Amino acid sequence: MEITQQDVEKVAQLARLAVSAAEKEIFAKQLTQILGHVDTLSRYDTTGIEPTATVMGHVNVFREDLVRPSLSSEQALANAPEREVDGFVVPKILEER
Repeated sequence: MEITQQDVEKVAQLARLAVSAAEKEIFAKQLTQILGHVDTLSRYDTTGIEPTATVMGHVNVFREDLVRPSLSSEQALANAPEREVDGFVVPKILEER
């Protein structure tokens, strides 16, 4: 399957990403190669092979959740350049639609 620069542009628009003409060309080639590899893999007969999520066999290695002493809101906000009630005030980075 051939991925075109128009395909890359469409996906970039859906993801709200800005991509240059040079990037579109690069990504189109890379995605075409990736799909070629996926096509190659799909030709293998995997009947009888159990699906795996990981080949390492690791199980979740989480620590136990423990309540520990922490800063109070007042201590955490003590050096904040700007604050409002019990929170930090940060610059707006997203536009409203």
